[in-house]
Amino acid sequence: MIEIPESLVLAGQLNQALANRTVTRIIPWQHPHKLAFIYKDPGTYAGLFRGKTFAGASGFGSWVEMVFDDVILAVSEGTSLFYTRDQGALPKKHQMLLQFDDDSFLIAQVKMYGAVVGAPAGEYDNHYYQVAREKPDIFSKAFTVGYFRSLIDDESVQNLSLKAFLATEQRIPGLGNGVLQDILFNSRLHPREKVKNTTSPQRDLLYQTLISILKEMRDRGGRDTEKDLFGKAGGYPTRMSKHTVNKPCAVCKSIIEKASYMGGSIYFCPTCQPLSG
Repeated sequence: MIEIPESLVLAGQLNQALANRTVTRIIPWQHPHKLAFIYKDPGTYAGLFRGKTFAGASGFGSWVEMVFDDVILAVSEGTSLFYTRDQGALPKKHQMLLQFDDDSFLIAQVKMYGAVVGAPAGEYDNHYYQVAREKPDIFSKAFTVGYFRSLIDDESVQNLSLKAFLATEQRIPGLGNGVLQDILFNSRLHPREKVKNTTSPQRDLLYQTLISILKEMRDRGGRDTEKDLFGKAGGYPTRMSKHTVNKPCAVCKSIIEKASYMGGSIYFCPTCQPLSG
């Protein structure tokens, strides 16, 4: 899943791989499925993109956006991006394929659920896209401890679990169930813990940990549970994930546990992350 670190890593790789490349061929919507969403009529995409030159990519929230002259190609969340010069490596099923003037390929595949958007620049007005664009970037000067405290101190979130607070309603766009596991582990907080049960020092530590963990994930090329633009796993070793469940905690040697919660999985150390009450 594309979350904050992956969106930034993918954008950086795209900026290097596609610099000055021009689209020569496009195959949109080759394999539709119910949880893959496309903007407007894919039959118009060839006319939108053919002959357009890559101008740059950016990552924000759970979105990666590429600009080709006066049009954008944006993908979200469960959409993976893969770039190759090897035609034999192209997947049989995909939601978007772009071929460039150097005979390289960019493929977008919706693995679980996600969007593939082609549109003239400035036209796409999806709510989630706009919120991710407008809210303070996690690494910007605007994302201060004061801003974070305005979110977590709000009365309306006090009865939520920390997972619900961090990963729903786009309070922090791009912070999802994947990255929050290590953030909460390093903050010594349980994903099911109620916001109202956290102390002021714990909230400040959560802010600091959120910034430091996401920075490490970004700087190390994304999480080891996710793939980059070239199909390589990220270099950040997750502490709480499918890779570590049922193994000893690196801090206390208790066995890391997995549980189903809020439609997904949570991973936690029962000793390092005790649940109050």
